[in-house]
Amino acid sequence: MKILFPVTLVTAALALTACGGGGGGNDAPASNSGTVNVAITDNPSCGFNHVWVTVQQIRVNGSATAGDNDAGWQTLTLATPQRIDLLSLTNGVLQQLGQFPLSAGQYQQIRLVLVANGNTVVPTTATGADGTEVALSTPSATQSGYKVIGNFTVQPNTLTDLVLDFDACRSIVQKGNGAYSLKPVVTATPVVVSGRIKGYVSPTEVGAMVYAEQNGHVIKGTVVNTDGSFTLAPLVQSSANGNYDVVVVDKGYADAIIRAVPVTANADTTVSTAAAPISTPASGVQIASGSATSASDGILVRALQTVNGGTYEIASMVTNGSFSFTLPAGTPTYVGTYSSTLPIALTSNGIAAGQYQIEADETVTGAVQTTPINITSSSITNLNFKF
Repeated sequence: MKILFPVTLVTAALALTACGGGGGGNDAPASNSGTVNVAITDNPSCGFNHVWVTVQQIRVNGSATAGDNDAGWQTLTLATPQRIDLLSLTNGVLQQLGQFPLSAGQYQQIRLVLVANGNTVVPTTATGADGTEVALSTPSATQSGYKVIGNFTVQPNTLTDLVLDFDACRSIVQKGNGAYSLKPVVTATPVVVSGRIKGYVSPTEVGAMVYAEQNGHVIKGTVVNTDGSFTLAPLVQSSANGNYDVVVVDKGYADAIIRAVPVTANADTTVSTAAAPISTPASGVQIASGSATSASDGILVRALQTVNGGTYEIASMVTNGSFSFTLPAGTPTYVGTYSSTLPIALTSNGIAAGQYQIEADETVTGAVQTTPINITSSSITNLNFKF
């Protein structure tokens, strides 16, 4: 998720107007009303040059159990539906959706409503060039809306900044018939409890992926800028959510892990500088590929490494068909522990290279299947999971 700082990286503003939904809205007394400022951002996507979604409404409710047609829903409607390329919203870049008056209180449900058409993807071709837009199936998008993970509180006579983090990589299901459907993973984070992790990687690794992880699960990811810099934001402050592990992954280089990185609200935590960037040795790569299928709408397939007793995600995708990962195979992972004194030393952890667990998570039932692999000397192309 990306955090909305009051004076940074907002690319466009859109007006919001009230419509229906019961309770509060423009009719709320001024003494018991606040304002919510909503922006949207994205994790980088896997295998796409563009991911277009068209947002028309945001719905909120104070009850965690309210049904689609129950009372208490307040609807924020964009004056004009906004078509957004999610892949342009990385490294702290936000798309401003607008401000809207809401009754003071805690909101337990948030839903994102898209238009019926105007949602597409452009898959990355073998040459990396843009291709033709492919329709993105969006069931339920235009009715009740997609559920957003998280909640927020509006204080009287106060502006609350809220960022909707749309994880395109884990929201797009690649089906066996070549079609794509949207099963969104969207998280809401209030800025007041959020901070950022910033750093640099070696200029030779521009375009690398950087993840903030907890317990082997990616919380936030981004792609390295052309100057080697990266920003992971928004991240909930460590006092509420625990520290983070920063994982750098690039084809042709050993992985790098900086453990136990703290995050402070409304502040930056720096893990490396342009003068002393994160850098790891070159590594050969191999392919881990196969298929993952189920009767549901998607399976999250992850490539995991176990390093010094911790588990770290190196790659992932959502599919109901084939999957393929290009993974470092020739050099062990390099690991260090966060220190405010830079640079942070990264050393080889001593584990054998090319050792991974491929995990398939059925996103509806929660069933999990895992297979250990060793790709030190060759690719493995017959990994198959079926639920």
